[in-house]
Amino acid sequence: MKYIPMSLTTIFLFFLFFTTVVSDTEKTSVYDELQRYDFPIGILPKGVKAYELNSMTGEFSVYLNGSCRFMLSSYELHYAPVINGVISKGRLRKVSGVSVKVVLLCWLNIVEVKRICDNLQFSVGFTSANFPIRSFEKSPRCECGLRCVHEDDGELGKKLPVSSS
Repeated sequence: MKYIPMSLTTIFLFFLFFTTVVSDTEKTSVYDELQRYDFPIGILPKGVKAYELNSMTGEFSVYLNGSCRFMLSSYELHYAPVINGVISKGRLRKVSGVSVKVVLLCWLNIVEVKRICDNLQFSVGFTSANFPIRSFEKSPRCECGLRCVHEDDGELGKKLPVSSS
């Protein structure tokens, strides 16, 4: 009869362990997921409020509090409130919700991002540009990108002028 209590104890410990594993998985941030797929956290702005990821297909949706614009180097980036795509190790494809302003004239949708060694290659379909991964070590903030005032690192802030489009 001692076998039954031991069996129940084993089952209880299994469920306790399984619940702990599920809880830890649920706490994974979108930034942790990016790193798991070999991307730096800085390809998404700070302030993601939620995300969904199908680990079987790689399809994802990222939800921001609203649209987000900022300058990164000499490029103006725009993130829609919802960003969708498919992620795999070192590759984002079928991306929607992210665009870049080129030559002060038009907005082009970024449709794919690939990690190639220590660079990220951003594609707008007919052309692409490479940037060093170190440029994406920190997540930019909406409106001021990486030039926000941070209490912890003393960077100076510069807000992006708002324009209606």
